[in-house]
Amino acid sequence: MSKLFYPAIFHPEDVGYSVTVPDIGGCVSEGDSLEEAYEMITDAIGLCITDMLENGTTAPIASSPQNIKHEKDDFVVLVEFDQLAYTRRHDTKAVKKTLTIPSWLNTMAEEKHLNFSGILQDALKDQLNLPKQ
Repeated sequence: MSKLFYPAIFHPEDVGYSVTVPDIGGCVSEGDSLEEAYEMITDAIGLCITDMLENGTTAPIASSPQNIKHEKDDFVVLVEFDQLAYTRRHDTKAVKKTLTIPSWLNTMAEEKHLNFSGILQDALKDQLNLPKQ
């Protein structure tokens, strides 16, 4: 699962919008502008889905936007959520790994002042077909 698309109900307020995602219970947010409300509900989706995954629950299947019931002045927007991008932005803790390489290779790499962690990260991203940001 990388990208998900959830219909969200945007409700105009005196200032800005309040937003709910019917497929994800308790997923609500707001913003002073349409752009801010969209960004805030995207983050709220990320928080809710991350919590679900950490608790062993799968992300809910999104409803079809035309099946979403809403009030007269409300409107439905399909919100894109990129799980990989969200995780990369918010899960920044480092994990220590112990590995073994031949002594001669270690010596050569140290002589060149190579960054072992950086090289390993780049190699893993290559193997996983991920961009090297």
